[in-house]
Amino acid sequence: MSAIRVRGLHKFFGTNHVLRGIDLDIGAREIVCVIGPSGSGKSTLLRCINALEDMSQGEITVHGHPVDMRSGRGVNAMRAAVGMVFQRFNLFAHKTALQNVALGPHVVKGQSPEAAREQALRLLARVGLSDKADAYPAALSGGQQQRVAIARALAMQPAVLLFDEPTSALDPELVGEVLAVMMDLARDGMTMVVVTHEMEFADQVADRVIFMDEGQIVEQGAPGLIFRSPREARTRAFLARLLAGRHGMLADPA
Repeated sequence: MSAIRVRGLHKFFGTNHVLRGIDLDIGAREIVCVIGPSGSGKSTLLRCINALEDMSQGEITVHGHPVDMRSGRGVNAMRAAVGMVFQRFNLFAHKTALQNVALGPHVVKGQSPEAAREQALRLLARVGLSDKADAYPAALSGGQQQRVAIARALAMQPAVLLFDEPTSALDPELVGEVLAVMMDLARDGMTMVVVTHEMEFADQVADRVIFMDEGQIVEQGAPGLIFRSPREARTRAFLARLLAGRHGMLADPA
């Protein structure tokens, strides 16, 4: 059974047809990186999977359970199984790193304050921020805030993590620390769907790379195929634009 199954997914914003019949299966423990130009529907796809956007047409199932935001069917179960890490961190500014990570398990899952705190401390240690437990977001760098956001998502013990361009809001020197945490999660077998412009990360970590354009999946396959022998002209054109003037095949395009 697929961890995530998408069939015939369409999404309209008014007259703007953003997703145009997406079919997609994500296997358990699979790392999938989604690439493509701005406006191709990558982030909207993640938001539909996580029921942050209502699909206009189609079907999404998570671990075999249908998700329908309009009826509310399966949404709570899906959100218990699927974590989301956003581009802009979305931390509570008035809470410390520790409180940000502990809040969800305590409020949503009913953990005792002591258990939620102990788990939050373990997760902050995992992302290399044991010394920042009592710091507020304003006192943290962008990379540190994003690592807190990853720890917060992990605190809900998800089966799948969705990442929506998690490094695009970071200064270049901070990107590596976030990617290192994501690589560690990949090594541990976390199922991940990552919308990213970090081509080197996708090449090194992904089991599969998906190229999207104009609301459709144009091409997908192993990183070596997509980056070095793409079949589709649109994929080749995108990579040529992205990597023009760079040293090496997969230089950081940011």
